[in-house]
Amino acid sequence: MDRKNNLLSSFLGLMLKMSGSSGGQPAATASAVPTLPKPNPMSHHGEHQKKRAVLCGVSYQKKKHKLKGTINDVKRMKSLLVDHFQFPENAICVLTEEENDPELSPTKKNIQNALQWLVQDNMGGDSLVFYFSGHGLRQPDFAGDESDEFDETICPSDFATAGMILDNYINSTIVKPLKHGVKLHAIIDACHSGTILDLPHVYKPKSKQWGGNKSSSGGCESTNDALAICFSACADNQLATDTNAFTGKEMSGAMTYNFVNAIKAKKRISYGELLDEMHNNITKHVNTTGCLNLNVLWNVFRNKPIQEPQMSSSKIFNVDEVELNL
Repeated sequence: MDRKNNLLSSFLGLMLKMSGSSGGQPAATASAVPTLPKPNPMSHHGEHQKKRAVLCGVSYQKKKHKLKGTINDVKRMKSLLVDHFQFPENAICVLTEEENDPELSPTKKNIQNALQWLVQDNMGGDSLVFYFSGHGLRQPDFAGDESDEFDETICPSDFATAGMILDNYINSTIVKPLKHGVKLHAIIDACHSGTILDLPHVYKPKSKQWGGNKSSSGGCESTNDALAICFSACADNQLATDTNAFTGKEMSGAMTYNFVNAIKAKKRISYGELLDEMHNNITKHVNTTGCLNLNVLWNVFRNKPIQEPQMSSSKIFNVDEVELNL
């Protein structure tokens, strides 16, 4: 997809689960030491291991690009972490517009603080999770480190005034600081999120092979031999849906719903099985049934898939043999 179509897909994202308006600015520097009263930042599982998560759902209340399913997405993800992967509730930081504490509203500053808190004092054996459900956009790459000339971004609740959070910032904040033996999973349910962590390896489900991250010349592995893995709702040039196609009533992100359900349906699931389940279900309900109800999208994408879940990683591994364990 050329530069013109990339910009067009971003514009169309204004109408869906899919992007907001512009306002993209270089990421502002968050406070050096994040101040998050909740949860307890040192909730350990065992003497040398802790589990910690940041779950962010942005609904953009009272805005024309409001999303209806992001709060449901966060609830589903929190339930999965607590019930299936034994994350302590006081080790999960939830940022939504429904939170009473203003420091837990999903503003740009609060999300940046939460990301810093996520990796603070990380040590070998830790398992960290960053989840985001909201709008995603692309903006011109002003730093010159993206070979496709675009930065991928996530949109906080105040992105129209404070700016978006760039892939470069996310990489430098939660990937590079990881220490030896730490495991990070990012699950990003947003448009244009394929390489949002700027990780060097991208798995190709159709060919069942790993490839390089062609969109970024600056993508890098985490330091000290940590492992970072990112599940993305779609490729960088695709859109992500907020839909009731899977529930019949309740809105949710297509990727989040299928991610959670696939894991809960099996006691054990490999990374490859999870990707296949998500891809098959989303292809069936989103890419072929036209649940978006917008014919213009089909004309723009010329019957190409609108949404294909992606996985990227700091290391290459056998996706069919390695079991998912957050």
